[in-house]
Amino acid sequence: MLLGIDFGSGGVKLTVMAKDGAVRGESSSEYPTIYPALGYAEQDPAVWWSTLRRAVKDAVDSGALIPSELEAISVDSATHTAVLLDKDCRPLQNAIFWTDLRCSAEAAELAAEHFDTIWRKSLHKPSTIWTLPQLLWVWRNQPDIHAKIAHVLFEKDYVRYLMTGKLATDYIEAVGSMLYDTTRGVWDEELCSLCGLDTSVMPPIFRPLDMAGGLTPSAAADLGLVAGTPVLTGTTDTALEVFGAGAIAPGDATVKLATAGRVCVVTEGPHPNPYLVCYPHVVEGLWYPGTATRSAASAFRWYRDTIGCEKYKILDEGAAEIAPGCEGLFFNPYLMGELSPYNDDTLRASFVGATMKHTKAHFTRAVLEGVAFSLRDGLDVLTGEGIDLTRAAIIGGGASSPLWRQITADILGIPLTVPERSDSSYASAMLAGIGAGVFSSHADAAAKCVRIVAEVTPNPERHEVYEKHFTVYRQIHDALKPVYKCISEL
Repeated sequence: MLLGIDFGSGGVKLTVMAKDGAVRGESSSEYPTIYPALGYAEQDPAVWWSTLRRAVKDAVDSGALIPSELEAISVDSATHTAVLLDKDCRPLQNAIFWTDLRCSAEAAELAAEHFDTIWRKSLHKPSTIWTLPQLLWVWRNQPDIHAKIAHVLFEKDYVRYLMTGKLATDYIEAVGSMLYDTTRGVWDEELCSLCGLDTSVMPPIFRPLDMAGGLTPSAAADLGLVAGTPVLTGTTDTALEVFGAGAIAPGDATVKLATAGRVCVVTEGPHPNPYLVCYPHVVEGLWYPGTATRSAASAFRWYRDTIGCEKYKILDEGAAEIAPGCEGLFFNPYLMGELSPYNDDTLRASFVGATMKHTKAHFTRAVLEGVAFSLRDGLDVLTGEGIDLTRAAIIGGGASSPLWRQITADILGIPLTVPERSDSSYASAMLAGIGAGVFSSHADAAAKCVRIVAEVTPNPERHEVYEKHFTVYRQIHDALKPVYKCISEL
């Protein structure tokens, strides 16, 4: 058996895989994100472990996971969530989650005063998602916490430390910190100094496939597993989702409808662009530059909970009855600002064009279309880099909706394949299989595990309609941008 563990934005998910790639079982358990002030988002590292313990117990109790048959474990999580530890490796405070906006001023300052250095070494422009500006905020606003920092880990790395007693991270996660020189492959003294830290507090860097260690006796006893079970270094969730969808060669691509939205294309090298997020692939030598829509499935969840007040299935059924374009109703999904292609934290979400004829079903479809328009907005950045996208696998929780899949295909104008499974816990189990020698390579794992169950073909007539509406979608952003800024300053 192989065990993949994913720490997502709202909980942990486990996938237990057999050697032939078949899923033996799954389990999950939720944990909260804490919002102590406007724009803040934090998670409690202690809750990650207690939640994992519950999920493992459920998998064992159900018979899906037999501890004595477990050959390897791999853990993943979202990028950018740093855990600050003292000299005894205890968390100094809650982890600042990647959606947190508190370091907006620090990110702007770093971009204004140190852009050339940061860009040359990290391949990215500072924004609130990166660890560097977050740690600069801690240095300035929590000097007592900053002074006690002895180790910096990241979410999955901290959980793996509790499993193995070993401090480590992987090179993909390191890129997400903005403290790593991508050309030299090392923690960078100059970048770390910008947030008052020495490189000595950063963990050793390994490949995702490297074995980080075995389960310690205490961790094994706490989780109900076998001491010594190998644990891989692992990597970040999006890198694994790309891998898990079978995108392992240049030109392969994914469209993601999850908490955030992404369009990622596998390339033979990096494509640095201020409006792209550019990471190495799990297949060494490849990269997957991609766009980033800050609120995707999370926008639909927000709508469901605050306005729609129905189950997703019922909302979808109503939206399916509405013509493409929602009779002139638009939604710009900037609920938490926006990344691609604006990098603007001051943007706000809005419904524009509402009239007395518009019903709740119109508003529902406008949300689905608005997120897809945001993906389309970022796609132009990729094509501007000369990266062609002719087809992609659609992944993420939002991809379970046939209506949303079709809307996305129609707006992007490309066919979308639907993998049977593409979540990162499944891909983590695939990675564990390579590390354990069950699969001979990434290609072997993909060939045995990735199964395409459907294909969505864009409708040419609807695509033409949406292209006209997309022009208006962009005009709404341009017209309201100064208004959004005024609102953010109120």
